[in-house]
Amino acid sequence: MQITSLLQIVWAVSALGLIVLVLLHSPKGDGLGALGGQAQLFTSTKSAETTLNRVTWTLTVLFMGLTVILSAGWLEPPVS
Repeated sequence: MQITSLLQIVWAVSALGLIVLVLLHSPKGDGLGALGGQAQLFTSTKSAETTLNRVTWTLTVLFMGLTVILSAGWLEPPVS
């Protein structure tokens, strides 16, 4: 198996993972309270939400990085 094929599989799995994780996030409709910073006063950060955010950002960086690498063709052998 070539490295390009392996990265394409990882890229597809990260895309599906991102879709699932974004759907798992709870809605954060702050409304107009977000303008004055009042929405932060009454909410508490949960461990599960923090972990979900970290995993989502990690998969986002992985997905975007692999998108650039695969689309640029940096792993393809040069044509002579």
